Amino acid sequence: MEYSSSEDEELVEDFIDVEDDTGTENIDQGTAVVASQIHAIHPSDGTMPPTGNELLMAADVVGRNDEPRMGMEFESDAAARAFYNAYALRFGFGIRVARSRSERRKGVEVLVMKRFVCLKEGHHKKKPVEPSNKKKRKRLSIRDGCPAMMEVVRRGPDKWVITKLVLEHNHVIASADRAREVQLRRLSGKFQEHENQLQEMRRNVFGDTDAQGLFDYFKRMQSENSGFFCSIQVDNKNCVSNAVWVDARARIAYTYFGDAVYFDTTYSQNENMLPFAAFTGVNHHGDTVVFGCALILDRTESSYGWIFETWLAAMDKRLPFSFTTDEGKGMAAAVAKVFPQCFHRLCRWRILSRCKKKLTDVYTRFPGFHDELKRCINECDTVPVFDMVWGSILDKYGLRDDTWLQSLYEIRHKWVPAYLTSSFSAELSLTHRVETVSRFHRNNFSARVSLSTFITRFDQYMDGLYASEARKDVISFPPEQLLKTNMVLEKQAASIYTRAAFETFQVELIEALQHYAVKVQDGPYMKYDVERDGDPPTRHTVFYNVAEKKAWCDCCRFAFSAILCRHVLGVFVLAGVIMLPEPCITKRWTKKAKTGPELIGLNVGNESGSADSVVSRYNDLVRDAMKCAEKGAVSAGTFKVAKEVLSKAFTEIKGLREKLNKDALQSAASR
Repeated sequence: MEYSSSEDEELVEDFIDVEDDTGTENIDQGTAVVASQIHAIHPSDGTMPPTGNELLMAADVVGRNDEPRMGMEFESDAAARAFYNAYALRFGFGIRVARSRSERRKGVEVLVMKRFVCLKEGHHKKKPVEPSNKKKRKRLSIRDGCPAMMEVVRRGPDKWVITKLVLEHNHVIASADRAREVQLRRLSGKFQEHENQLQEMRRNVFGDTDAQGLFDYFKRMQSENSGFFCSIQVDNKNCVSNAVWVDARARIAYTYFGDAVYFDTTYSQNENMLPFAAFTGVNHHGDTVVFGCALILDRTESSYGWIFETWLAAMDKRLPFSFTTDEGKGMAAAVAKVFPQCFHRLCRWRILSRCKKKLTDVYTRFPGFHDELKRCINECDTVPVFDMVWGSILDKYGLRDDTWLQSLYEIRHKWVPAYLTSSFSAELSLTHRVETVSRFHRNNFSARVSLSTFITRFDQYMDGLYASEARKDVISFPPEQLLKTNMVLEKQAASIYTRAAFETFQVELIEALQHYAVKVQDGPYMKYDVERDGDPPTRHTVFYNVAEKKAWCDCCRFAFSAILCRHVLGVFVLAGVIMLPEPCITKRWTKKAKTGPELIGLNVGNESGSADSVVSRYNDLVRDAMKCAEKGAVSAGTFKVAKEVLSKAFTEIKGLREKLNKDALQSAASR
């Protein structure tokens, strides 16, 4: 007798797959079987069943050094199953029993063969559906024809041997950490609770329509925009777990302004909000630009990891210099794995917002506390000054023993500007927050809205952002209307920078005139002390290399925002520097930020990134076409020119293709 599993009748082991979380069918049975199998190999003391940690330790013992090989022997099919399950856990893929065979020996049915396969083995077979008025949910199949398998055959009473074995998979398999995460959740009894939360989340997001509206949106966007990227993560029940999508405009914007990225999860502040997150940045006008969107139904480390990796793939695996998120252990762990070369920052504005909730009593009794705390965080430009002012605030309000503030201080290197001077943040101002998508969330959640309505509104919001950026690119301002001095430095900055960047530079220049610089050391790197009287007085050290035209200040404002600080400008005034040196001008804040070479960020490699690959050429052409569309849509005149140029280019390309095809046919005929 032979048994083969079907899509509906699966004997599923504890498993995890890169795009699939465990299901609820056979959980008790599967967990009990695995527990008994591994317990027999690695028993725990006492009569109580082993805990989740003990099971994982047992799996490590079974599978740490061995991988399946032809001829390997086991005492039973259960031992073989436990071994292969431990191996799958170690490498991060799911398994199931695909086939088993029994024979009648001496009147008794005896199991003689079992085949264990990857969860993605085979292909889904559609069953005939009887006509019915009942609405059925569309389900995606996770099967993908994976050949990985291990077959064992009985060779004696206590002897099972591997007779067939395929180790290679045809898909990406998850990390062991992701497998361990799900296993721990299952074995610790939290799996069912987690599944219930996911189901409730899906009902809140999709209602009775399941994810069909999201699928329809993706299909429509891909038909309208060939540069649109989307990816959906599903569990083993073919239910949506998470989704990521990026349009062509976002991919182009990222090449210019992808040096600092904020993963905005404003939705987590309100349980009534849809679990929608956005990858955002700051453009050369100091305004928000959207780099992509995500739907987060499963808030686990592995889910965040999948979201980050998927989004990074859409951006040709080019890392930002800094990556800002909200607090959370799972998110922090995922950032560390996916963005190891980026500086991970926490959003200080969200932290300040939480302070109001955590310190409600203090805020009520002391109305001036919030402003003092905000000034301490945003205006203290060195570590010693911050530590001193922070301590004085704690003493003044009797908060030395407050555990919330203690926890914030312990992670101050992640969110306090004085500790973040070595990482670029694209912040023109430390005291004024760039408008983020959080306002959009607030404005669109006065009442419960459907996912499709929300996405439509967000698309309109993004259209508004791009239109605003295009208007600011075109509108030029007379520099003389903004100048406050007769300095050439100011006039040059007004002609180079966008208005937002120039106004920030102007503030620093005016402040520089209130400082006095004193040269204290000659040499290739001249050293200056720059001071200002006040309460408290401030002193900073500036090094200036005349030959290389480079300057460095211990406040590190330039590294943080790419705008020269008042201390360096004070040295320039003293040294008679009339024009801003080229190394002191960062293109991303200039009017020409979107011209010439771009591709900001760190390239971590892309298999399809070869200059000769079709994918690379396609992406390059999409970027050029988007730039043409962006400039051509500004006015009727530019639109006409853009249409003529594109039409001419298409005609020439079509003619060349026809000629190449004709030559190929003639060459084949001559043979």
